[in-house]
Amino acid sequence: MAWYTKSDKKKSETGKPVYSTYLPPKLEKHMEDIYFISRRGDRLDLYANKYYQDASKWRIIATANHLGKGTLAVPPGLQIRIPRDPDEAYAELQKQNKDR
Repeated sequence: MAWYTKSDKKKSETGKPVYSTYLPPKLEKHMEDIYFISRRGDRLDLYANKYYQDASKWRIIATANHLGKGTLAVPPGLQIRIPRDPDEAYAELQKQNKDR
């Protein structure tokens, strides 16, 4: 997934590349989505592995829940939504990115 393709790349004063802020599109909610309350020790990659059998799909869950900014850890006590179909969710994200 090319998460930074829509971000402007600039150079900082030190010459290092810096990307502008990028806000991913929102995923539509579906009746078949799974909801639960997070517990201590939960992580986005563990959710993706459990529900999608692919830990690399953690970004779909992060996008659906506005999480994952710098860490895979999930604070306890949050309502978490797992989109029903990771492939459909990824396609939806890609389509919305193209429309921007």
